[in-house]
Amino acid sequence: MNLKEKVKNLPLTPGVYLMKDQKGTVIYVGKAKSLKKRVQTYFQNSAAHPQKIKKMVANINDFHVLHTDTEFEAFLLECKLIKELQPLFNKKMKSHLPYSYIAIKMDGPYRKISIASEKSEGSGTIYFGPYTSMIYVKKAIENLKEYFKINCLQPLKGSPCLNYTLGKCNGLCLGGTEVEQYNRIVERFITFLQGSNEEILDELEQKMNQASEENQFEEAAKFRNYMKSLSILLYKENMIQFTGGNKNIVVVERINDRTLKVFLIKGHKVIFSKEYHSEKFRQLAVEIRDNIFYFFQQSKKRKSVIIGKEELDEAQIIYSYLNGGNARFITIPEEWLDGSESEKLDVSINQLLNA
Repeated sequence: MNLKEKVKNLPLTPGVYLMKDQKGTVIYVGKAKSLKKRVQTYFQNSAAHPQKIKKMVANINDFHVLHTDTEFEAFLLECKLIKELQPLFNKKMKSHLPYSYIAIKMDGPYRKISIASEKSEGSGTIYFGPYTSMIYVKKAIENLKEYFKINCLQPLKGSPCLNYTLGKCNGLCLGGTEVEQYNRIVERFITFLQGSNEEILDELEQKMNQASEENQFEEAAKFRNYMKSLSILLYKENMIQFTGGNKNIVVVERINDRTLKVFLIKGHKVIFSKEYHSEKFRQLAVEIRDNIFYFFQQSKKRKSVIIGKEELDEAQIIYSYLNGGNARFITIPEEWLDGSESEKLDVSINQLLNA
């Protein structure tokens, strides 16, 4: 059977596909909501494919598929297999920019913002990240400094730096009250990255709209670009806080009209999953509650997980999938697990199942 014939026999269901070369080595791993539709694309309209895809397809001698019940599981399985197998073309098709952190040094007379590739404990520095693209981080910090005019070239030197004369520095180089003003701006940036204050984005949006109303379109575009670069940082921090906080998450994903699958997630790890059919839906709420108590109580004994470079891919999959509206989920507070809030837990489970 040639490859095109083999593709015709694939199902329209989720899963992961592994492309192999003549030696049987896996050269690429991909996921699909519909295996047939996705794998078919590699053997159709080949002239329109990017050069990297053409090269990969030219090396395919066979493929193997792994079926999953849901698209969510296909995402997670793909991530796991890529890490285990490290296929050649997954590496070639992904731009592996170094992970980076935003580092803000808190000691000293003024806050110093920089980019770091690693965290250094006990350095008087707070870190945000990791971020997958140093380019985006660098651009966001440049835009922040440009917008607030805090791009000082010679802090606390007692004389104006070149950027001060160009209107790009608030006067940190001169010292005095400008140091306090500078530190207040950095504090606003810190609360922004912590996800507790989005005033910076609101302010930029207002200025963008005002500039647009006044037909100052270049100025409006500048504010829009500031918003875009800073929003990328906020998304990443929200993702890390969501999954890195070791939250207890219950997910329900429908497979079809008669079947659904329940996942229990602790932080960025799936700790339990089970498929249920319609005839058992009446008992489902009770069984989910029992599993919540058992598995989340067991996971409390484990050490809290801090999202680092190794965990970032799984964390991003979970955050993006759940917040993309592809599945329904609830978060269970720790205090509900001692049994004293069983009514609240039951209401949340029923709402989740009947949504």
